[in-house]
Amino acid sequence: MKRYLLLGLLIVAVALLIIHAFTGDMPNPFGSMEGVGIWFAAFLTLAIMSFLYDDNPIYRFTEHLFVGVSAAYWMVMGFWSTLVPNLFGKLAPGWTAKFFLPGLSETERDPLWWLYFIPLIFGFLLLLRLSPKGGKLSRWALAFILGTTAGLRLIAFLTADFMGQIQATLQSVSGMTQSLLPGGAATWSFEDMFWNIIATVAIISALCYFYFSKEHKGAFGKVSRIGIWVLMITFGAGFGYTVMGRIALLVGRVEFLLADWLNVL
Repeated sequence: MKRYLLLGLLIVAVALLIIHAFTGDMPNPFGSMEGVGIWFAAFLTLAIMSFLYDDNPIYRFTEHLFVGVSAAYWMVMGFWSTLVPNLFGKLAPGWTAKFFLPGLSETERDPLWWLYFIPLIFGFLLLLRLSPKGGKLSRWALAFILGTTAGLRLIAFLTADFMGQIQATLQSVSGMTQSLLPGGAATWSFEDMFWNIIATVAIISALCYFYFSKEHKGAFGKVSRIGIWVLMITFGAGFGYTVMGRIALLVGRVEFLLADWLNVL
């Protein structure tokens, strides 16, 4: 009974919206492509929000549509931005410039063009994962991709994140700042000194919490408990920042429904 009541209310709401659209107060879904796009976007937004009530076929259809369109979009982007210029353009630059990319700058074949058969072979090995008997061969390509990616990213993260974080924490707690200009004098700031001391205490206490070779008792235990507070504040701030980002997305969709679709703002 409850489901039929909700279905009846939905039909009435859709009818009222269509009447409201034909009166000129809302975009006409049959008048232009822009109106069709606005109504379809509003339908998808409300379909996703319908999950707040319960899982339903309309939500699942929208979810599958989003995943399918995203996968197709990134497949096309990968083909035209990676395969065509970086593989076909290296193996057969003239043919690629003629049939795929007329604006290809490099039309002469690289002297080491035969090396590009290696990623081509690995690409075919990855496709063998779709075959029930070709899964073992695809592991060679996956192992190569994971190994090289891990090695390259490790160096990048060590330089940019790890060493950068250590350099950022090695700061003077005195609040003195040396001018970068030639002959510039050092300046002192009480605010900089205060926050530098807070940062130093927070870093030391957090590191003490993760030091498990010594039992957390006495003065060391008190410092490690301060580290727990530092970690919880950090996690809370990160979670709050993520929630605020999602709330901003929600506000944008609600503004679209009220302004562009219902035209009440």
